Amino acid sequence: MKAEFTAIIEPAPEGGYWAICPEVPGANGQGETVEEAKDNLREAIELILKDRREDILRGLPEDVIQETVSIA
Repeated sequence: MKAEFTAIIEPAPEGGYWAICPEVPGANGQGETVEEAKDNLREAIELILKDRREDILRGLPEDVIQETVSIA
């Protein structure tokens, strides 16, 4: 699955950078460099979305219809 999200990155007072994603509440990352902060944010987004998906799918009836929806 490919998706694009907004990364808001700011210098951290203690050094390095921190990043948040407004589209995914709770997703944040930090790192010594901008790229490291983005990589950690990307990992956090992936983990949160995976957890949410598994939680939603757990307990669904067997006859439920699952299809892919694309967003432009």
